[in-house]
Amino acid sequence: EVQLVESGGGLVQPGGSLRLSCAASGFTFSWSRMSWVRQAPGKGLEWVSSINNNGGSTTYADSVRGRFTISRDNAKNTLYLQMNSLLPEDTAVYYCDLGGIRGQGTQVTVSS
Repeated sequence: EVQLVESGGGLVQPGGSLRLSCAASGFTFSWSRMSWVRQAPGKGLEWVSSINNNGGSTTYADSVRGRFTISRDNAKNTLYLQMNSLLPEDTAVYYCDLGGIRGQGTQVTVSS
């Protein structure tokens, strides 16, 4: 059974940083393209970033490019999202995503 467990969210001031983690199990993580998506209050899912199976190729939404960095550790079956220069509009529940399969998410709130 595929399991994705996100962690690392919290309350941070504008301009601050957070690092999200996603522990993956139940599938061959090192073969899998992974993504982060988010859902802001009252809005639909928004794609944030993706990474290929070996970490050699990454893509970002325009809204986060230059501020967020996606990475992975295949030895630890873990996906990361380093978020810097956070803005109030980054407030959302963040999910790691395997082809539409997501975990429970982790809440990120950016507020002063």
